[in-house]
Amino acid sequence: KGNGMIGNIYSMGLALQALEATRKFYAPREWDCAQAFSVVYAHDYQQPMAMAQVLPPLVGRSYLDAAGLDCAATAGGSPRRQLPPSPVLGTHAPIQVHYSIENTLQGKHFRYSTSVTVPSGSTLLQVMEAAAEENPQIFSFRTEQTSWGPYVTSIHGLAGSTDDRTFWKFLSAGDALDEGVGTYRPQDGEHIEAVFSRY
Repeated sequence: KGNGMIGNIYSMGLALQALEATRKFYAPREWDCAQAFSVVYAHDYQQPMAMAQVLPPLVGRSYLDAAGLDCAATAGGSPRRQLPPSPVLGTHAPIQVHYSIENTLQGKHFRYSTSVTVPSGSTLLQVMEAAAEENPQIFSFRTEQTSWGPYVTSIHGLAGSTDDRTFWKFLSAGDALDEGVGTYRPQDGEHIEAVFSRY
């Protein structure tokens, strides 16, 4: 993407590893390494899996280098690149988030919307929990824990299915979110849509 993102924030670590490891012999087009790393530096990684994939390129290595590392020789060494300090969240003043769910694929179609008030810095999962608490008949949902954090399996009783190739996609201003519900932090006045989709 034009801002340095490669895929989404979850794919950045592996993409950077691949580009760094193959840049000498595979270069279909030029890529701006500094711009890509600026995206990584600016993000507050919280998921262990994402951190595990982004750390190797931050120290100038890839998983491919792991077999040939001489740990005794590198003990006490410091990474070539340093991470900036994590951003500090401001006060936890209340914000309002607009949240919609929509299904036009299966069964009885629906679209419901609500606005919830949550503390600033709340995750999308907390927004969804607030909506479900206010109106469980409409906004109830289920998640399952994965190595990438909570994954939404169903909303309003409608579950995604690998057989049907369906899932719940989350959008803001029409664009798919780059993070999962457990880490994405909506802004005041933002409208988040959960749309039942096919892949």
